[in-house]
Amino acid sequence: MDDIRQFIETWQAVIGLVILGLMFVGFVMERFPAAVIAILGACTFLFLGIIDSRQLFSVFSNSAPITIGAMFILSGALLRAGTIDAIAGAIIQRAAKHPRRAVGEMFLGVYVASAFMNNTPVVVVMIPIILKLAQATGYSAKKLLIPLSFVCILGGTTTLIGTSTNLIVDSVARGSGLTPFGIFEITPYGLIAGVAGMIMLAAFSAWLLPKDSDGLADNAGDELFLTELTIRNASTMRGKALADTAIAKRSKITVTAIKREGRYIRHNLSSEVLQADDVLVIRTELPELMSLRKSDDVKVGIVRKGDVGAMGEVVVEAMVAPSHPSIGNRLYDIPFLSMLNVRILGLSRYRNLPRSDLPNAKIHAADKLIVTGAKADIARMYENPNLFGVASTSARAFRRDKAPLAIGALAGVVILSALNVMPIEVAAILAVGFILVTRCIDAEEAWSSIDGNVLVLIFGMLAVGLALEESGSVTMVVETLAPYLANAPVWGVVFAVYVLSVLLTEIITNNAVAILVTPIVIKLGTDLGIDPRPLVIAVMFAASASFATPIGYQTNTLVYAAGGYRFTDFFKAGIPLTIGVGLATCFAIIMLS
Repeated sequence: MDDIRQFIETWQAVIGLVILGLMFVGFVMERFPAAVIAILGACTFLFLGIIDSRQLFSVFSNSAPITIGAMFILSGALLRAGTIDAIAGAIIQRAAKHPRRAVGEMFLGVYVASAFMNNTPVVVVMIPIILKLAQATGYSAKKLLIPLSFVCILGGTTTLIGTSTNLIVDSVARGSGLTPFGIFEITPYGLIAGVAGMIMLAAFSAWLLPKDSDGLADNAGDELFLTELTIRNASTMRGKALADTAIAKRSKITVTAIKREGRYIRHNLSSEVLQADDVLVIRTELPELMSLRKSDDVKVGIVRKGDVGAMGEVVVEAMVAPSHPSIGNRLYDIPFLSMLNVRILGLSRYRNLPRSDLPNAKIHAADKLIVTGAKADIARMYENPNLFGVASTSARAFRRDKAPLAIGALAGVVILSALNVMPIEVAAILAVGFILVTRCIDAEEAWSSIDGNVLVLIFGMLAVGLALEESGSVTMVVETLAPYLANAPVWGVVFAVYVLSVLLTEIITNNAVAILVTPIVIKLGTDLGIDPRPLVIAVMFAASASFATPIGYQTNTLVYAAGGYRFTDFFKAGIPLTIGVGLATCFAIIMLS
């Protein structure tokens, strides 16, 4: 045992890099969620004794995750108050008269919103609005959805609170002895990067972005749901040809198949005589789906645990998060269906519905599910971190009278932290208390708006970063790189740091890059005798500049699923933008630092 301990202590710097390399492989393969890999990495360092329990738990005193959680809640309050929805609605009204101006105003509004609130819920809210805007203006929806994500990313880099990445980098930098960043300190760099990105999108979108070839924009106003109807024993439809039933005569219902005794019937459906337990696979709009659930002739949707009927106490809609562990699996195997006594009534995937039946539909990020069940079971769905925007389909009323309070709370965080009246984490916590007391958002909604995967990932990677420093791995990397950069000018070091960070961001999560690279560049700058602050700013921007793949940033994943894009569509649009924004950012850092 002593020999093993001696070996670990002697080679712990190399062991740390090996563990880090294995974590990178895990991130790229995506066999497990990023948060799981981060926790496993931290546990490995703990098991080997490279860090002890006191050091491991010290990361929970870091203020960055708390601040990020508070900003999630403030973003949720703004959404609950209908602020984003009201702005988007006004833009759509203007679209008929001034389509080009309406699109420009929409992107400008998204850019500003992303600078002050988490950009993931902004994209979730804006996806259906973009589809409606495409229909109103005649633009291709596929030429608007990728820019929506890119603009949100650019907006998030404009302020310290615009994205969790900035807050994490600031926190790690403070832990290394650097002066805390001000909330608007990076704004000049962000504006230059944003203008460069906007110009490139406006100038080259016609060539870089795909054309809408699947009718996505044409049907943007008619959100379709995949569901299935099981013929009851006492149904009046039994013994009738499908063409003679009321369902076949409804214009908003399309029957795509009949399942009977384990086989599918897809042709000549109109003449098929229906039998008890036949299952009709249909596509329909939400109002029609809600009408069908009241029918005595059919059972709507699928259930796995118990026998909850379609007329459950509560009906909610929920969007599958990009981090959901069941993505790629069958809908019938989604965990909450087997754990809760609920029924899935339907699935929507923005104009790109699965061709299979409901149980065998493969789960994609941003899929919308309509679920019914008892209040107690539905309440547990609100706590599920892998579901976005769980809300009642009875169109839970916006609390528009609370909008000034929600906006004021966020403005208070910005002003108090910008004027150095109090630290940003203190201001954010006070703002959360204010919006809860004033009922801008209910407590349950507030907690459900927090993305637990993001927080767990951050805590796990903070522990890994601490272990890499304690093991000497950071020092080893810096000592390896320093000779190559010793005679390089400052601008060369800035470019090198930016390129390294942006390449890592395209293959692993941006928050992990922020935590791992920041201490390395700080020590690198110190050893080279240059100010590390510009290098830290380069990491901030590069870790968010994930344009070239749909997996590097959550907003990319959301529009990737919603728009039915191909993976290569992000290469074509994202690589030129990555180069253009990168050059503009590095130029700004060199000139303004």
